[in-house]
Amino acid sequence: MKITTLYLLLIFSFLLSSCSKKLTSTIDLSTAEKESVYKVLKDVSYGSDTEQTMDIFLSQKAKSLGKRNYTIVFLHGGGYYFSDKSQEERYIEPYLKKGLNVINLNYRLKRGIPLATSDLTNALNFLQANNADYSLNLDKVIVTGFSAGAHIATNVGLAQNNPEYPNKLGEDIVIESIINFSGPVDGLDVVERIFTEHENEQFRAVGRALFPAEDYESKESIAIYEPITYFDQNDPPIFLWHGGLDDQIPPETFEKFVPRLRKNKDILIYIPHGGHSPTKEELEYAYIEIFKFLNNL
Repeated sequence: MKITTLYLLLIFSFLLSSCSKKLTSTIDLSTAEKESVYKVLKDVSYGSDTEQTMDIFLSQKAKSLGKRNYTIVFLHGGGYYFSDKSQEERYIEPYLKKGLNVINLNYRLKRGIPLATSDLTNALNFLQANNADYSLNLDKVIVTGFSAGAHIATNVGLAQNNPEYPNKLGEDIVIESIINFSGPVDGLDVVERIFTEHENEQFRAVGRALFPAEDYESKESIAIYEPITYFDQNDPPIFLWHGGLDDQIPPETFEKFVPRLRKNKDILIYIPHGGHSPTKEELEYAYIEIFKFLNNL
């Protein structure tokens, strides 16, 4: 009897897994449907600093997605200096239309890459400690972002299995994949030079604030925050979008990274004439490919 019961449970588990909805075939929610499906928690604090806040979009539909019940964590761009979570909602809108749980994250600005990067870990650990309130799938986290936010997401996502990385995630948190729009993966010294030598004073201010002054004394101290430092065969799949005419994160900063991408695991969308920020059409195409990518995890 026990064997029969176990056998039936295994069959049920297999059928549930195999019948999980594919994100590419899930019909997008209308505006009215989203309002009824989502409970939105605005400006949830995950630390003592006023900038350590996030919006949490909790979906009543998420569990019906089965094994594709991902928790999306998005970080905005702005050179670790400008912007906030309200400025780039076009990047989270496609996930909301699918009924996924979404975290739209702010992090500390104007105080350098190291502090900003630690805030993704801080936020995830906060969510784990308080998950009785949220019921998020934290063993299926997708970290994603644009520009500076994409850099943070990629660095933390690739470093999670490296014992030397200083910011530790909780043991039950699993980053399932990384989606990077125009974020640095290498060459932070190149990025720093582009900004500090820029003709625009605001850009120069960004460059001066990327790292505390003492961290520029050695390449090794900068390498801690370069995703290429941690990239190995055991890392989660990466979706990388980049424009060939990006004047902030130029192609030379990912020329060493791209050849390391793993066949049948990682995805690169390279737009030769694309800029730093994708156009509406480029973004729409990217999300078609992103949902195919997420289906195959």
